Amino acid sequence: MNNNNDHPEADVVTDHRRQWRDCLYVYPVISRRAKGLSIGVNINPDKGCTFGCLYCQIDRSCGRGLSEVHLAILHDELHLALEEAQNGRIWAEPRFVRTPVHMRRINDIAFSGDGEPTCAKEFDLAVETAAKARNDCGCSDVKLVVITNSTRLGSPQFQRALPILDCNDGEIWAKLDAGTEEFFQLVNRPVSGITLDKIVSEITQVAKSRPVVIQTLMFRIDGSDPPPAEIDAYCGRLRDILASGGQISVLQLHTVARKPSSDSVTALPNEHLDALAEAIRKGVPGLQVETYYGTSDTSGS
Repeated sequence: MNNNNDHPEADVVTDHRRQWRDCLYVYPVISRRAKGLSIGVNINPDKGCTFGCLYCQIDRSCGRGLSEVHLAILHDELHLALEEAQNGRIWAEPRFVRTPVHMRRINDIAFSGDGEPTCAKEFDLAVETAAKARNDCGCSDVKLVVITNSTRLGSPQFQRALPILDCNDGEIWAKLDAGTEEFFQLVNRPVSGITLDKIVSEITQVAKSRPVVIQTLMFRIDGSDPPPAEIDAYCGRLRDILASGGQISVLQLHTVARKPSSDSVTALPNEHLDALAEAIRKGVPGLQVETYYGTSDTSGS
């Protein structure tokens, strides 16, 4: 499935500001992958993360210095965002007014933001709060989504959150950007002690009990596409997850959509991303792969 940017919604899906009104944690956005309104939850206003990815689009020099999650504030902000979307007032706001009619729907409440959400010691309580706000507003069809870099899937707070997610249409969107440890260290630049083997193992354990979405970002480094040997190793990692009993509902393959932190990083041209998607389909037969292009026209070499 290809999702090109030559669509009327192209300009509204690029605005992923983490600030909405005067909210501390909640920021609604129009998401390509959600195909509608995604109510973002940023429980990392301190911008703490276990990765320092080459392609990261977050300015980590200006965090707001908060670490504790204020659950009552989170609940009230989620309630507000859900109500404003339900009654239609949100679509009159300048940043949403050009949203196409078919995308004027609430798809999910998504834990993402300026860092790794599962690092927060109150992560499970924040998920529980989101579920309560969803149900309080009568939005039982709105999914809870955790967008994670997969480094804390074995943590106590994440493990406590799993049954809450399972009871509230929860989805795990787990990052996997590499097939070899060398490329993993180059691209994701994790904190000490995190290895690709550990990440793959923990994704597998989570995916044995429920399907997960795998998110992968491929890009050019100093003008070069990912090497074929790396793609082969990456496909091997996916096959390992499946062979061990893990379930992958879909692979979301995307490239750089906003300005990255490193000048060495540029988006893959559309046809190159398509070729990578096809190589992955051949390398992992039966796997559903969706492609999400960069926001500018990157056709050509």
